Amino acid sequence: IYDQVKRDLWLISLSGGTDICGIFVGGCIMEPVFAGEIQCRVLGCDLESVNDNGIPIRNMPGELVIRQPMPSMPVLFWGDEGHERYHSSYFEHFQGIWRHGDLVEITDRGTIIISGRSDATLNRDGVRIGTAELYQVIDTIPELADSLAVCIEDKDGGHWMPLFVLMRDREVLSDELRSRINAALRARCSPRHVPDDIIAVSGIPYTLSGKKMEMPVKKVLMGAEPDAVASLDTMRDPEVLAGFTSFRRLT
Repeated sequence: IYDQVKRDLWLISLSGGTDICGIFVGGCIMEPVFAGEIQCRVLGCDLESVNDNGIPIRNMPGELVIRQPMPSMPVLFWGDEGHERYHSSYFEHFQGIWRHGDLVEITDRGTIIISGRSDATLNRDGVRIGTAELYQVIDTIPELADSLAVCIEDKDGGHWMPLFVLMRDREVLSDELRSRINAALRARCSPRHVPDDIIAVSGIPYTLSGKKMEMPVKKVLMGAEPDAVASLDTMRDPEVLAGFTSFRRLT
């Protein structure tokens, strides 16, 4: 954009939620712009990044929480008698504090880095990996049109982390390409980012709002039925999610 549109254009990224009809983090015209980072927390939003004990942290990924109410937050779910679903969605993890479900890092200069959904975080050898870290590398590989990664934890403490890739037209997932994908992830991220398997699929499931359905895919791979983990009327193409049932045997 800076090269093709305007060098001094104010370019921002933002993030929020459809459930709050607004944003948590965004831009400020008085602050500098850093590549790969969102400029700041927005006014009226008491956002923090906390560890598993609810303690605020800096310069490392943590849970995105909102510590004080915002005007547009929902106060109930329609038809949720007893507010059980509402409570489990936002307040079950940290008592009385809204947990949004994103993995977020706040830097020393106050900028924001969102690494993906915290409930879809890849946990390998005790290290939390945001799926966005993998996708940022995968998006640079020209043969691949899209990708999705999950990590399945075994009862014995092991794990299986497959990377599902959608090939561009007429491209083939060869052993050479697999090696190149692994090498790129190892070099630009870390050895822990290298998947256990790379599997070509006919499609990547998305919600109507454009979010990758990582958790539903994980649950399907662990044996759940597609219609039990996602509502069909919230998906772009329900058949894509159903197709992941054929990969259960790999677990």
